[in-house]
Amino acid sequence: MALTPEEIFRRMYNNDPFSQWMGMELLSIGLGHCALRMTVRPEMTNGFGVAHGGIAFSLADSAFAFACNSRGRHALSIHCAIEHVAPVRAGDVLIATAVEDNVSNHLSHYAVRVQHLDGTPVAFFRGVAYRKSREWE
Repeated sequence: MALTPEEIFRRMYNNDPFSQWMGMELLSIGLGHCALRMTVRPEMTNGFGVAHGGIAFSLADSAFAFACNSRGRHALSIHCAIEHVAPVRAGDVLIATAVEDNVSNHLSHYAVRVQHLDGTPVAFFRGVAYRKSREWE
């Protein structure tokens, strides 16, 4: 019996100490999409007093991972890129929304928007995943 996107998310998240450490929370999940929320903590900032670029990247990467696995097959990233467009500070709440642009038998392409709660964009992430034949069970 096929697992639902939420069941796949739970299995992945429960075995993902990094996403848990980051404090990521699920907002929504469905076939080919995922939205996560997290609050930036002081230990996530750099010497300039802004969040390390890896924080927005990691949030986007997790939303991407959950979205590309949501169709029931194991998938892993083969290429990711990000553009940072606004600073992030401790206390900021970020939302990352991953949306599937294209899916084929072996590849899937995603766009992830990372934004502040008010909708102001923080970063734009693109990811490509390789879809294995192994299904989530």
